[in-house]
Amino acid sequence: MAPSAAQRIVIENCSIATVDANDTEYASGYLVVAGNRIESIGAGQAPRNLENVVRRIDGTGHLVTPGLVNTHHHFYQWITRGLATDHNLFNWLVALYPTWARIDEQMGRVAAQGSLAMMARGGVTTAMDHHYVYPRGAGDLSGAIIGAAAEMGVRFTLARGSMDRSKKDGGLPPDFAVETLEGALAGTEETVDRFHDASFDSMTQVAVAPCSPFSVSTELMKQGAELARRKGVRLHTHGSETVEEEQFCKELFGMGPTDYFESTGWLGSDVWMAHCVHMNDSDIAAFARTGTGVAHCPSSNARLAAGIARVPDMLKAGVPVGLGVDGTASNESGELHTELRNALLINRLGAHREAALGARQALRLGTYGGAQVLGRSAEIGSLEAGKLADFVLWKLDTLAHASIADPVIALVFGAAAPVTASFVNGKQIVEDNRLLTVDEDAIARATRDEAQRLARIAAQA
Repeated sequence: MAPSAAQRIVIENCSIATVDANDTEYASGYLVVAGNRIESIGAGQAPRNLENVVRRIDGTGHLVTPGLVNTHHHFYQWITRGLATDHNLFNWLVALYPTWARIDEQMGRVAAQGSLAMMARGGVTTAMDHHYVYPRGAGDLSGAIIGAAAEMGVRFTLARGSMDRSKKDGGLPPDFAVETLEGALAGTEETVDRFHDASFDSMTQVAVAPCSPFSVSTELMKQGAELARRKGVRLHTHGSETVEEEQFCKELFGMGPTDYFESTGWLGSDVWMAHCVHMNDSDIAAFARTGTGVAHCPSSNARLAAGIARVPDMLKAGVPVGLGVDGTASNESGELHTELRNALLINRLGAHREAALGARQALRLGTYGGAQVLGRSAEIGSLEAGKLADFVLWKLDTLAHASIADPVIALVFGAAAPVTASFVNGKQIVEDNRLLTVDEDAIARATRDEAQRLARIAAQA
C-alpha cells in the first residue's frame, strides 16, 4: 500500500464497475488514489479526513472502470492500413509481407506512436505489441517501440517476435524478411536482458514470441520456449487462426495446431495465443488443463474472414481470455474499446446465440481477462485497494447514452463513449479524449509521411 504521506487524488460521484471477483459495482461511489496505488474504493462519498489531497474530480455522469488491457497487436501495420481489404489471412500476408519487410527504425517508431495513441485515447492503459519483422539493417526496432510506449505513458509488454521459415522453407514470408534461428534467439534474449522489468509496478515487460507455426521452424519454437522459461518471461504466438493454418500443420507436422504446440512446449500458464478461432473440444480442454491463455480479436477475425472463436466455451472451461486489437492492417480502427461491443455481438452469431456473452462479461474480457493473459492480474485489471492506479472515466451523460440507465450496458452496447480521463500508474495521460503526453497532430503528420515513404520504397524494390 502507498505510504500515508503520498499525494492523493479523489474521484467522487461516479458509477463504478470494479470488475473484482464479485463484480462489485457502485451506483454512486468514490475512488482514492495514493501515489501509484488504489488506496480505497466504495459507495457514497470519500472519507473527509484524507491528507495530502492534491486533486478532487467530480465524476458525475461518468462510469469508472479499470483501464483496458490490449493482449495482441502489431504496431508496424499502422502505416499499411487500408490495403488488401478483400483477402483471407494467407493471401493477405503474402500481399503485405514484401512491404512490411522494408520497415526501418523510424517507421517502427511512428507506427508505434500512432497505434498507441489510438488505443490510449480510447481507454487502453496497458498495451502490447507482437513485433516479429526484423529486416537486416533496419535499426533498433525494439528500442523504438518501447521508447514510444514510455513516451506515451502506457504500461507495455513487447512480445519480441521472430520468423525463420521463409518461402524457400515452405513458409509465407519472403526470404529476405526472416532471421536465422541463431539470430532470432540471440535478438530475443538481448531484448529480454535489456528491457524486461519484473517488478510489481513495471511499465515495461518482454515476452518471447515466435510468429506462428507457418513462419517459424520447430526448433525456434522449442528453443524459444526454453529461453522464455530460463529467463522467467511469458510466451506468445498466433494459434489456430484459420482453417488453412490447421491444414498446414497437419500436412507439415502430422498433427493439428494444439497438439503441435504441446509437442514443442507451448502450452502452459505462462503462454497466451492470439485468435484460437478453430478449436475443438479437446483443444479447449488442453488450454484449460494447462492454463494457456487466449487473445480474442473479434474485428480482425471478421476482417480476414477467419471465423468466430468459441469464447463462451473457453470461458466455461476456465480458459483465460482477453481482448486484442490485432494489427491495424486487419482492424483499421486501431481501438480496443470497440472490441468490447464487437466481442459481444460477433459471439452472439455463434452457437450460443443471445446467451453467448453479456455486457459485464465483455468488460471483464477487456480488463481483468487481459490482465490474466499478460500474467499481471495481481497488479491491474480490477479496481481494488492495493492494485495499481490504472483506470478510466467514461462520460455517459451525453446524447449518445442518455436513455440507457445501466452504465455498463451503455458502455458496451452503446456508441463509443468519450474518455474524460485515463490514468496509468496514478498519472493522467488522457483528458477529454486528447492525449496529454504527446502531440496527436504531429503523430498524424508523421504517420502520413512514413506510410508514403514505405509505399515508395516497396514500389521500387
